[in-house]
Amino acid sequence: MLTPAFAASLTLGVALLASVLVKLWLASRQIRAVARHRDRVPAGFAASVRLQSHQRAADYTVARLRFGLVEMALGAAVLLGWTLLGALDWLNGALLDLLGAQRPLLQPLALLAAFAAVNALIDLPLSLYQTFVIEQRFGFNKMTLGLWLGDLLKSALLGIVIGVPLAALALWLMSATGDAWWLWTWGLWMSFSLLMLLAYPMFIAPLFNKFQPLQDEALKERVTRLMARCGFAAKGLFVMDGSRRSAHANAYFTGFGAARRVVFFDTLLAQLTPPEVEAVLAHELGHFKRRHVVKRIAALFAFSLLGLALLGWLARQDWFYTGLGVTPNLPASLGGSVPNHALALLLFMLAAPVFGFFLSPLLARLSRRHEFEADAYAAAQTSAQDLSSALVKLHQDNASTLTPDPVYARFYYSHPPASERIARMGAGRERWGGG
Repeated sequence: MLTPAFAASLTLGVALLASVLVKLWLASRQIRAVARHRDRVPAGFAASVRLQSHQRAADYTVARLRFGLVEMALGAAVLLGWTLLGALDWLNGALLDLLGAQRPLLQPLALLAAFAAVNALIDLPLSLYQTFVIEQRFGFNKMTLGLWLGDLLKSALLGIVIGVPLAALALWLMSATGDAWWLWTWGLWMSFSLLMLLAYPMFIAPLFNKFQPLQDEALKERVTRLMARCGFAAKGLFVMDGSRRSAHANAYFTGFGAARRVVFFDTLLAQLTPPEVEAVLAHELGHFKRRHVVKRIAALFAFSLLGLALLGWLARQDWFYTGLGVTPNLPASLGGSVPNHALALLLFMLAAPVFGFFLSPLLARLSRRHEFEADAYAAAQTSAQDLSSALVKLHQDNASTLTPDPVYARFYYSHPPASERIARMGAGRERWGGG
C-alpha cells in the first residue's frame, strides 16, 4: 500500500528527476544552437558586431552553460543528501542532543544557522570558479582575491546581524501565534521586504560599492529632462564603481519614495553615448510608468502568502517530514509532539524550488512582456534607434549570445533576445514616436 510518506518521497524524486532531465535537454539545445551559429554573425547584426566578439559571446555562453550543469548536478545531490539521505535529520538530532529543549528557540535557530553555513561552504568553490576562472577567462572579472574575501566577510556579517534576529523573530511567531502563524510570518516578511527597499540603497549597497553623484553636467541635464517628462522623481543620480568588480554594465532604480535613486554603472557610461544612456534609462522608466515594479512586488507577496499558507498546512502533516527523510516532531523526552517549525521551513525551502522550476516559462513570459512594454515606452520618449544601438553594444560588451535556442529562450529568458526586441522596435517605430 502506498503510504503518504512514501508518496511524498516518490513525488519529490520524480519531480527532481524530471527537472534535471528538462534542464539537461534545454542546455543541450542551447549549446548546439550557439555552437552552430558561432562562425557567422546573424545578418541583422553583421554591420555592428564583429565576428570575434560574436565568437567570444558564443564561447562564454557555452562555458557558463557547462558550468551550470555541474552546479545543477551538485545541487540535486545536495538536495537528496539533506532530505532522503538523512543529513538534515542527522543535523537536527545532533543539535537536539547538544542544546536540548530547555531553551526552545535556541535549537531551531541553531538549525537554520548551521544549514545556511553548510550550504555556504558547499557554494564557496563554485563561486570561486565562476569568478576567477570563467569570468577571468573572458575578461570580465576585475576582483582581487582580497576584495572577493572582503565581500564574503561583509555578506556573512550582514547575514548574522540581519538574518539571525529576523529568523529568531519568525521562529517566535511560528511558536506563539498558533495555527495562524503563517499569516503572522507573512506579515513579518512583507514588512521586512519593504523596509529593505528603503535601507538597501542607503546603508547596505554603500558597504560594497562607492556611489558618486553623476558629474557629467550635459548627461545630468539630459537625464533630468527625461525624468521630468516621465513624471519620475528621484533623490539623486549616482555612478557606481561597477568596474572595480566586473566589466559587465548596467543601470537600475533602487528604493522607493524618498529613498528612490537612479544608479549607473561606470562601465555603462564608458560604453554608451549620452543618447544611448538616455534611451536605456527611458527603458527603466518604462518599468516605472507601466507599474511593473509594483506588480512584481505584489506578485511576490501573493506567492509568498500562498507558499506560507501551504507550509502552514504541511507543517502539521507527519508524512511531510517522514517522506522527506526527517523525524517530524521533537522526541517525547524533549517536549513530546512539539512541531519543529525550523525543520518544516527548511524542508519547504529545499523542495519548493524543484516544483517551482516548472513555472519558469510562465514567469519568463510575463517578464518578457514587461520588457517589450518598457522598450515601447523608451522608443516613444527617446529614440528607438538609440535604444537599439545601446542593446547591441550591451550584448556585445557583456558577451550575450545573439543566437539563442528559441525553446531555451522561451523557457528561461526574462528579457527577449536582442533580435526580437530590435525587430519589435523597428516595426513599431512610427507608432511609438521614436527616432
